[in-house]
Amino acid sequence: MKIDFSTQERPIANTEFEKQVLSFLRSWNDDSATVKVQTSGSTGTPKVFDIEKERMRHSAKMTCDILGLKESDTALLCLPVEYISGKMMVVRAAERKLNLIVKTPSVNPIKDLNQEITFCAMSPLQVENSLDKIHFIKNIIIGGAAVSESLKTKIFQQLKGPKTQSNIFETYGMSETLSHIALKQIYPLAEEYFTVLGNIKISLDERGCLQIDAPQLNPEILKTNDLVEIKNEKEFKFLGRIDHVINSGGLKIYPEQLEKLVKKEIPNEVVFLGIPDEILGQKLVLLVEGQENEQIIDRLKTLDYPSKNHHPKEIIFLETFPRIPNGKIDRQKLIESVYKG
Repeated sequence: MKIDFSTQERPIANTEFEKQVLSFLRSWNDDSATVKVQTSGSTGTPKVFDIEKERMRHSAKMTCDILGLKESDTALLCLPVEYISGKMMVVRAAERKLNLIVKTPSVNPIKDLNQEITFCAMSPLQVENSLDKIHFIKNIIIGGAAVSESLKTKIFQQLKGPKTQSNIFETYGMSETLSHIALKQIYPLAEEYFTVLGNIKISLDERGCLQIDAPQLNPEILKTNDLVEIKNEKEFKFLGRIDHVINSGGLKIYPEQLEKLVKKEIPNEVVFLGIPDEILGQKLVLLVEGQENEQIIDRLKTLDYPSKNHHPKEIIFLETFPRIPNGKIDRQKLIESVYKG
């Protein structure tokens, strides 16, 4: 299904997802000042709340402006519209009068793509399964989960050959900020820091976690559980979630940083967890997704960890990791699967 937002005509829906998109459009164009948005549940129990349309318009404008999107450009929607990520793709297309191609969300939504696209938002898993087609898309923003080092490498390998104009960004945001509030380019430049959009202000709270002051998106100053390093008033680096920090023998370990290190060396998904231990408080354990492999084990033993205390005390292979509906790994269920208490 294609929707040309430069006209008032709307196509007929042929699939359940297309019906959901047109249903959201009807609610977007009605007299109500708000629309309902569901959170993903990645940081807590999923909930539904009302968001003011005017704040969503402001979010859409920031993204369209930073990417230089203009009327009649082509966007592709392949994310669920019950979440803010999919809703905002529709809003951006409506507000900037783009041509919107609607594809039912799947792990490889662009497998049949054979035309150039100006803009698309995807999850890391979708990009992973669409590498042979991403050169058709000029601007890709990746959200919903962190972009692994192995995926970044695959993106570079895929795009460095053909002459492409692709710009690929990792996003930082949440439902409460109406999608992303910051972007970090990962291709063709590999940036280290996220850059906040518009007039959004960032700071640290007393825990060292990120605070977001974005009154045009949310009337409250948002306190996150994300530990960050702030470079200046516009740039920050994500270190890890405070509720993921592992305290092993008095040493605070940021699992996301170790995961980033490991993923540069092996293709598997990995997670570091702190398992209750009588002596250390928490024992550092590395979980690897997939079948046990001696080559991977040998490679892991030779990694240059920050210190000997950052070496995992145990390596566990699991066939598949539990995930929540948006594809993020469910760390709590992982802990329950390896620690029987």
